[in-house]
Amino acid sequence: MVIKVYISGMSGNKEVKKRQQRVTMIMDSKHIEYTVIDITEPGQEGEKDFMQTNAQHKGCTISDPNPRHALPPQLFNDTEYCGDYDDFDMANEVDNLEVFLKLAAPAAPEPEHKNGDETTAPPATGDDDNATTAAAEDEDENKENKTEDNNGAGAGDGAEAEGANEV
Repeated sequence: MVIKVYISGMSGNKEVKKRQQRVTMIMDSKHIEYTVIDITEPGQEGEKDFMQTNAQHKGCTISDPNPRHALPPQLFNDTEYCGDYDDFDMANEVDNLEVFLKLAAPAAPEPEHKNGDETTAPPATGDDDNATTAAAEDEDENKENKTEDNNGAGAGDGAEAEGANEV
């Protein structure tokens, strides 16, 4: 699988140039291998036609909100369309670039099964013990508050309430 970034090396549109730079900069910083295809170079007419035909988004810019043809940068995984700059930028913002580029996701480690048990409890850490202790202390404090509320709920002071129980 080869990620292809279609760009225009001769674009007069500053926004297109900035977008192309940003895509390549992010791809480099994330160590994602890709191939740059400059559709303005001689002999790249077939690649330009491929990009314009298969791009599903036009890559609208502020200066050109309704372009006739798809504007670079456009991204493909081999021949499968991934998206335009806006799609790329959104995937990068939500840290979902590998899915956007249709790259193979790393395999998740399988949980270990011991003695036929389907689930295993994670090892306890000191943080869990502190959280359990804090929860128990909160529960005890709530019980004390309820007891105080119940004792004060009778008419008069506590001595009268005790006297009523003794009779």
